[in-house]
Amino acid sequence: MRVGILGPLRVAGGEVGGARVRALLVRLALDPGRVVTAGRLIDDLWPDDPPAHPMAALQSLVSRTRREAPGLIGSHPAGYLLDVPPEEVDARAFERLVREGDVRAALALWRGPALADAAGLPFAAGPAARLEELRLTALAARIASDLDLNGDGEPAAEREGRAAEMGELVAELEGLVAAHPLREPFHALLMRALTARGRRGEALALFERIKAALADELGADPGPELRQAHLEALRDPAEQQAPRNNLPARLTRFVGRADDLRRVGAALAESRLVTLVGPGGAGKTRLALEVAAGLAARDGVWLVELAPAASVRAAVEDVLKATGLMEGMFEARNLGAALRGTAPVIVLDNCEHVVEEAARVARELLSEVAGLRVLATSREPLDIPGERLHQVLPLPEGPAAELFADRAAAARPDLVVTRAEAERVCRELDGIPLAIELAAARLRTMPMSVLVEQLGDRLAFRGGRTSEPRHRTLRAVIDWSWNLLSERERELLRGLTVFSGGATYEAVARVCGGDPDLLSSLVDKSLIAITGDRYTMLETIRQYAAADLPEVRRAHARYYTELAEAAEPHLRTGAQLAWLAILDAERDNLDAALRHTDDPLRLVLPRFWPWIVRGRWREAAEQAAAVLARVGEVAPPGRELAHGLCVALTGGGISQAVRESDHPAALNAFVLGSSMAPPGEAVALAERALARLREHPDLWTRSAALLAAGVTRFEYGAVTGAADLLEPALAGFRETGDRWGQWAALYWLSLVAENRGDFAAAVALGEEPERLAAELSGLETPLGPMTFLLRLGQLKGRAGDHAGAAEALDRAWAAATRVQDPDMMARVLHARAELARRGGDPGEAARLLERAMALGVETTAQFGALLRVELARVSRDPAGPLRGALELMAGCSDRTVRAAVLEGVAEHLAPLPAAELLGAARALRGIAESADPYVNGLIGRCAQALGVEECRAALARGSTLPDPEKHALECL
Repeated sequence: MRVGILGPLRVAGGEVGGARVRALLVRLALDPGRVVTAGRLIDDLWPDDPPAHPMAALQSLVSRTRREAPGLIGSHPAGYLLDVPPEEVDARAFERLVREGDVRAALALWRGPALADAAGLPFAAGPAARLEELRLTALAARIASDLDLNGDGEPAAEREGRAAEMGELVAELEGLVAAHPLREPFHALLMRALTARGRRGEALALFERIKAALADELGADPGPELRQAHLEALRDPAEQQAPRNNLPARLTRFVGRADDLRRVGAALAESRLVTLVGPGGAGKTRLALEVAAGLAARDGVWLVELAPAASVRAAVEDVLKATGLMEGMFEARNLGAALRGTAPVIVLDNCEHVVEEAARVARELLSEVAGLRVLATSREPLDIPGERLHQVLPLPEGPAAELFADRAAAARPDLVVTRAEAERVCRELDGIPLAIELAAARLRTMPMSVLVEQLGDRLAFRGGRTSEPRHRTLRAVIDWSWNLLSERERELLRGLTVFSGGATYEAVARVCGGDPDLLSSLVDKSLIAITGDRYTMLETIRQYAAADLPEVRRAHARYYTELAEAAEPHLRTGAQLAWLAILDAERDNLDAALRHTDDPLRLVLPRFWPWIVRGRWREAAEQAAAVLARVGEVAPPGRELAHGLCVALTGGGISQAVRESDHPAALNAFVLGSSMAPPGEAVALAERALARLREHPDLWTRSAALLAAGVTRFEYGAVTGAADLLEPALAGFRETGDRWGQWAALYWLSLVAENRGDFAAAVALGEEPERLAAELSGLETPLGPMTFLLRLGQLKGRAGDHAGAAEALDRAWAAATRVQDPDMMARVLHARAELARRGGDPGEAARLLERAMALGVETTAQFGALLRVELARVSRDPAGPLRGALELMAGCSDRTVRAAVLEGVAEHLAPLPAAELLGAARALRGIAESADPYVNGLIGRCAQALGVEECRAALARGSTLPDPEKHALECL
């Protein structure tokens, strides 16, 4: 703890000088992390005799305190605050630990009277009293635990073996009773401790003393705890050996709910009614039994099974009659009165089919019996005051797989189930524990492969002979809930099955017409769930409730088509990320709508742009192919553009409708997807679009036309003119707020700078796109952050920033290995090899290149060629790798990579052919001179050997070589 106020003030384990300084820190520590106004601090610190200049005095005190305890006090225009997390103040940690039931750890934080350094100041009196009261409560709980009187306890013989320890506790309690003569819990504990040691007479005498003291001092009678302790002292010792619960013994290992176990236990320590709610088969009963088995309850833990019950009251009475807690039941006015003065835990299991009566009985008991706690299981809440709900959700993937493996091993010990197989089965079964157990049991009679095939028929999976009828199959589990629904609820549940991946309330209202009360009822009954702002349904329930609902299907397709159309214009503005998030959340619904709509071309059109922005080209192509398979080769009237885009994305060429359109997807179909057309045609398309749209009234459209033309010029045409188009495109995209346009323009401008050898400028231009791309596409896409990190690493290395290069490449490697992308891993190894060579370690460079080539993923001729050029630089025989690189460049349209390969070959040639290849590289790059120190060093070497004029002539000859790669091969 950084700040301790449970005793003398301690800061970071040490003491702080100055009484007023300590008082200020204590006052701020009562509200850690929150601003205490200057006026409040003045009133609290100088309650009786404020200084002549209060604000100046406070500021001076704060300054002194900051010198004594640096870094603790923060300033605010209104006052000051203790600038530490609340958990770093021992009083806050103490309260949390008490709430969580860890009273030993809580009490260990005390070192003396609370707020000791503010004793006498009025502000400290209330908090100190509250903390002391909580300490005494925790102390009572700790002693009760030590005495083992709040749980099942030990057999009497074993308890007697702890005589010395019990003696110490009795002595401690006697001291507490003397210090707190009217505090009933300590007297009750001492009475029970004396009774447990066989000193019943002393216990009864103690009761008479406290009874008299309460009457004399307060005019009150003993409370329930004292009365119950009195009854225990009066009883025959043999009666106290009665069973403390009626819980069934475990038959199987409890798997996968450790966190739920802890949280429910903590909830019962704070709340007297905790209800476990969740879908059928989620494991509510098993969790309740596990929690109950570990509970501490003075009068036992009693399970009341309501599944077969017609009357909740009768079921509770039947169980409790056997406990000895209801000896006077028939004379009592009601069930609660019969239990008054006791402190049991009652587990009401399976309340849903008698939920109204269960709620009434639970409320009556809790109102009448102060020491009672209730743990209920139900598919819907009891909905009474004080109820605390705990959602029992399907198991996460890891615990679910552990459960499946455990039950599979029990069913068939010789079968080896891999983790991947177990996880697949559990995903298919929604992580529902009952479904997992039923599926694992089937392995007794079938191989794993057959079980996987049958997962689609999960509703028929059957349990063992002794399973309750409602748990015999998954269908029976859901039948139990279905039969409790009204017809309107059933109709809405059927309608909700058309959604995939959940739905917002607006979508449900538009598609199904479901009103809020019906939806709330289905949530309460655990048939659907609400996560954030979305209603979701387990696949198992979807299979059960699914029906042929053509009208609802059409309404679903219509709603999501309109949503995609409404979103599309916003995807080119500053609201881009918000709308992309909406479309991502509705991705499954949009896919389902595309499959079921009568007009797929209408829906596919507004989906093209979000696919492009997210970098999901493969998904776009697959969906386009599926749409074409449905609509045929001829575009329906009015759908020519959408049809043409589908054709273009599936490699069928670019139609006239696409050529003439200013739709965003049309403009970019030949920017990032330029492989759809030959280079010459791609340039022509982009230039014609620029001529047609340069004066378009929409700024985004003008910017996109500039971008398309700039990219195609750089890739296939006049490289030097690309920046003149890309820079105004960037300015336009910045103004519209479109992140996609910004990163694309910056990315290509960075390439332009890299092409002319200005690596510092390329780095500056390349750093911003990493953030933009991460916001748009994450790690999974080809143009995501991995690519930018890789480029930045290469550029920084070439610019001389080796430390920055290594850091960027480390991050790129981490991303590539995280998504297991072998191509990107090979590229990062290549970049690391270049960095190692530049850092003077050719041996390490060679090892890294060998690892890269061993991956066998040279997905492009360009990368394969560059890999070989780098290998030649650290090889004893560079000719072989260089020949391979030049051969890969045959027919390649990537002018910048061709230039890089020629420059790499020139490094190993005599001055004359080297100068010719460097001239050819200049021509390919479209530049008169390079800013690259490496290239200029090569040219300088040639000029020194040939003379300046001869070198210039060789450079000029090289710029006109019709096939420079062939010439280079001849020179090797």
